[in-house]
Amino acid sequence: MGNNLTNCALFEHCQHGSWSPMQQNKESKMSVRMMNVNVNAGVISNLTIDKPDAAETEAILTVQSVDLCLAENNDEHKTDHFYAATEALIVRRGDPFRLRIHFNRSYNPTKDAISFIFTVADDQKPSPGHGTLVGLVPRDGIDYLGDPLEWSAGIETHEDKALTILIKPAVTCPVTEWKLDIDTKLLSDGSKTFSIPVPIYILFNPWCPDDQVYLPDYDQRKEYVMHDTTLIWRGSYNRMRPSVWKLGQFERNVLECSIKLVGTVGRIPAAYRGDPVRVARALSAAVNSVDDDGVILGNWSEDFSGGTAPTKWVGSTEILQQFYKTQKPVKYGQCWNFSGVLTTIARTLGIPSRIVTCYSAAHDTQGSLTVDVFIDANNKKLDAETTDSIWNYHVWNEVWMQRPDLGIGPYGAYGGWQAVDATPQEPSDSMYRVGPASVVAVKNGEILRPFDCGFVYSEVNADKVYWRYNGPYQPIKLLRKDTLAIGHLISTKAVLKWEREDITHTYKYEEKTDEERNIMLRALKQSGHAFSRYYLNDSFNEVEFDMSLKDDIKIGESFTVIVKITNKSKDNTHVATGQLNCDAVLYTGTNADEVKSMPFEIELKPEMSEFVRMEVQFEEYFKKLTSQASFNISCAAKVKGTEYEYYAQDDFRVRKPDIKFTFQGKIVSQQPVDVIVRLSNPLPIPLKKGMFYIEGPGIEKALRFKIVEIPVGGTAASTFKYIPPYAGRGTLLAKFNCKELDDVDGYMHYEIEPRPEDIINNGTHRAHNIIRRRTDVIA
Repeated sequence: MGNNLTNCALFEHCQHGSWSPMQQNKESKMSVRMMNVNVNAGVISNLTIDKPDAAETEAILTVQSVDLCLAENNDEHKTDHFYAATEALIVRRGDPFRLRIHFNRSYNPTKDAISFIFTVADDQKPSPGHGTLVGLVPRDGIDYLGDPLEWSAGIETHEDKALTILIKPAVTCPVTEWKLDIDTKLLSDGSKTFSIPVPIYILFNPWCPDDQVYLPDYDQRKEYVMHDTTLIWRGSYNRMRPSVWKLGQFERNVLECSIKLVGTVGRIPAAYRGDPVRVARALSAAVNSVDDDGVILGNWSEDFSGGTAPTKWVGSTEILQQFYKTQKPVKYGQCWNFSGVLTTIARTLGIPSRIVTCYSAAHDTQGSLTVDVFIDANNKKLDAETTDSIWNYHVWNEVWMQRPDLGIGPYGAYGGWQAVDATPQEPSDSMYRVGPASVVAVKNGEILRPFDCGFVYSEVNADKVYWRYNGPYQPIKLLRKDTLAIGHLISTKAVLKWEREDITHTYKYEEKTDEERNIMLRALKQSGHAFSRYYLNDSFNEVEFDMSLKDDIKIGESFTVIVKITNKSKDNTHVATGQLNCDAVLYTGTNADEVKSMPFEIELKPEMSEFVRMEVQFEEYFKKLTSQASFNISCAAKVKGTEYEYYAQDDFRVRKPDIKFTFQGKIVSQQPVDVIVRLSNPLPIPLKKGMFYIEGPGIEKALRFKIVEIPVGGTAASTFKYIPPYAGRGTLLAKFNCKELDDVDGYMHYEIEPRPEDIINNGTHRAHNIIRRRTDVIA
């Protein structure tokens, strides 16, 4: 849709919806037929009016045109980034927006009445009691626009045949698409209705202190609401890898799709769409497709035929645009894709949101607050019995809001950051969703607080317990209890910085402290599960094992696993036997293929240490490598002549190369510049049939460049013309995939200069540090 709406669509709208019930009185013989309606630059007008009874028609105050004041309202409400900002009125609740109404004659308050009728667009039976139908009569003046919880309107100026009106939506009103009718009535007799034929979107307002999602910090609002590109941490705790993600909350159709999701897939009744708790919980289910044909179909295999591999997506925009067009789940996604899309939708609607990564995140399937791993006689993990798992990393969201539904607890209010997870792991109230769970409640082990605090607590702070399983009729034996295995380096993008912020302390007390252990014990008592128990296995402690490996290994290189075994006894010699294993795994912790296994037996002299080393060559691991280049390293050992058994496992990831960008010239708004994208081959084999994917501001559909081959030691390069759409900060991001090497990415931040003709000095313009889509204005 462009600046002009189609006349035929508006003619039909006016024929069927231009008269209010007031106009059906028997004494009035008038019939007004609107032949044409024009929408241009936010001004809506009647061009032709048929007047059978001229005197009677002149008597009734008639709306000739309405100026939606799009530029002013977009600026005041921080909505001028939206692609739809020239085609719809987009405002935030709790703050007034402006309309200029032009009439056929001067407004006379002694004989004319004006009312504004707002209705939720998709509500079949809007009603005042549900807050989905609102009627407003403007007061004279704007000094006081009523209580924040109330809708209100006031006349700002009255000039000849025009009125300027301020309208303030209630700070709790539904966040959705609204329709507006303007009723004018002659107090003696007769009335007319003028229908605004463009959508009005009312969003949450994190700038308004009375809104439940109010975020007081200016820089945080800029980061968590306005920024359209972010970082997602992936990899493993000993090889963290940031990937850039284009959120694209202001791009074409993203606003419309987000609004539609809340009402259709999310199935929130119109009356409750102003409650951010309900909205966040509904979105955590609507982003995945398990229960409701939501946005993304999850796939944790290595077969992505019939769709796009999760590692190939570079942002949310293409996913949401595809879903909006087809109304079918988009194939395929994994946790960071779900999180990226949920962040986009939340920021679109006005809910501050950020992406959170937890390394070594537990998936507790039984609500026991422990991750129970069962090992067979051959020192292999029993997948059938081991239903719990530990993901190399797991990505979810936090949304910012107050939680009046939870009240005040022993540790204070539960407002602030709330964990929300759209990855379908376990059902919550019969649907695959998580949250919103108060992070304050999670930290303090209040696992019974709604919603899903216990599940999130397990993700970040469960204890890992290894058991020897000798068959269904044999007792299990505790091998090892690891209280430090779960919940490492909980990370998010730092505010206004392209670096990591560690937020582990917001989810849990420091490990090895009394506070952390006390909270854990209290949580275990609340769970009531049979697995919520502890046993000690420290009767023998003369031999100590320590497994390590070098972290920074580039893909294509070999790596070595080292186990240091120390005999702490001053008198006894011990013999340790066992084996080292290296398995290629998915990032969810699920084993794929064994890469290498090495048994060992070593004699330990008193007070001496010995080392066991297993080297893994590129040729051994390459063909078994999963898409995210992750391994599980494990060591199982016994000390002869004792009952002592040792078992440990660790995650490991080889590092992939980065894609590099180079600009060939100055970067100026709306002027083309050549960009070169490059990738060097790190493998000792050629890379064949590769593909670059490029996204960034102004690139509506991801660019794709085929690469036939990158030889050993060679570099691939592609050049494209790029036209920055506006002045300010920008980020280009790239992906590269081929059969030999996939899920390679890179990004570049840059500053876009304004064109000389766009540099003006406008003292009346209010600067909000918001980049303009259509024009560049420098205050």
